[in-house]
Amino acid sequence: MTEFLWGGATASYQCEGGWKEGGRAESMWDRYLHDHGLENGDVASDHFHRYQEDIRMMKEGGHNSYRFSIAWPRIIKNLEGDINPEGIAFYNQIIDTCLEYGITPFVTIFHWDLPQYLEEIGGWLNRRTCEAYTHFAKICFDAFSDRVKHWTTFNEPRYYTFSGYLIGNYPPGHQNLSETVTSAYYMMLASAMAVREFRQGKYKGQIGIVHSFAPVYGVDNTVRTKIAMRYADNFFNNWILDTAAFGEIPGDLLGELSKVCDLSIMLPEDLEIIRKYTVDFLGLNYYARVMIKPYETGETTLIVNNAGSKAKGTSQTIIKGWFEQVRPESSRYTEWDTEIFPEGLYEGIRSVWKKYHLPVYITENGIGLYEDASEEQIKDQERINFMDMHINAVLNAREEGCDVRGYYAWSPFDLYSWKNGTEKRYGLVAIDYENGLARKPKESYYWFRDVIQSQGKTINRKKYEEVL
Repeated sequence: MTEFLWGGATASYQCEGGWKEGGRAESMWDRYLHDHGLENGDVASDHFHRYQEDIRMMKEGGHNSYRFSIAWPRIIKNLEGDINPEGIAFYNQIIDTCLEYGITPFVTIFHWDLPQYLEEIGGWLNRRTCEAYTHFAKICFDAFSDRVKHWTTFNEPRYYTFSGYLIGNYPPGHQNLSETVTSAYYMMLASAMAVREFRQGKYKGQIGIVHSFAPVYGVDNTVRTKIAMRYADNFFNNWILDTAAFGEIPGDLLGELSKVCDLSIMLPEDLEIIRKYTVDFLGLNYYARVMIKPYETGETTLIVNNAGSKAKGTSQTIIKGWFEQVRPESSRYTEWDTEIFPEGLYEGIRSVWKKYHLPVYITENGIGLYEDASEEQIKDQERINFMDMHINAVLNAREEGCDVRGYYAWSPFDLYSWKNGTEKRYGLVAIDYENGLARKPKESYYWFRDVIQSQGKTINRKKYEEVL
């Protein structure tokens, strides 16, 4: 049986810092956060300078894999596609350090940090970005595939496009349905184009995609609710997973979108690329399910809590004519309105395996908490409880025959959490931003080490019928 990968996951912008070092170009996040005077990732966790310490701590924490992303602005300098050798050298060092410690690198090609020079020509609204991305991906394959055997094209296209073009809380900060559809389509096309490059280049290894997975539940079993659930599943999941795994954008989704959007950008020759170049595996980032009821009234509303306890309870999703999300009062929620529901991971893995029959990696799972990094020992029992329940869900699904091959905690150390800044802490290792970015393992770090060493035997193993 394939070795199960246990590790932590990061994103380049959220952890590296060094934003003006090593020949790195400006990213869209640099420009957006600087222009708006917001907390930024200029330094972040300073992984750029401290990656050796961080990877060593991963090894000491029992990890056998590290999922990280490659910063496009570090690799490609300009619109002309010129390569930055310093960027190549940096990721060679990251990969080689992983291998020195017996840690399998699991590489994401794009985790949201689009170069600003591409954003200035329209970003993912311009098909030229698909070509630029394919060039970037090929450079990565050529430079690193002798040592990297696990690739993913994109991290969370749904969250990226919806936040940037529909909700407007992330750059470029737009609220436009047609732009959302265009950017979503071009990202999925670019993903297939990268898979084509990977196949035609005969690189060794496998290539997949990472999705912000939200299993859909209904408030009842009525026909109206089932129709609403189908709308929601297309909205949250199917346009990524069906497209990447089956090579087909859901037809009923296209039918609905054609009523309100111009779909003429979806050229037959591009759809053929999508059809032909599907992925080898699926990465699922799981934080919560979505509970759905039929649409009743009101305009489309999408509110995400990026302020924590100050805005707890404000999150809302209504898609006019399609569905409304409800938040069961009986559930527990984080300070950022994320429902804690591990059964959704268990049932979600089973449904994905049954539908697609592709290997699954849980590429992110974790909980954001308020914590004081100056404490001598951070007792993050809430994180331990959360991970225990969710790893139990993974192991239950695996024991039932689902081909689950890895679990990655988000994250191995505290990092910059986009618009949530650094106060939302996900790490197994604390970073004291007020004290020279000192690293300090939390209780969860040692707990996860023991889980890995036991191959999950220390988890509180219960079936869901016994728990719920």
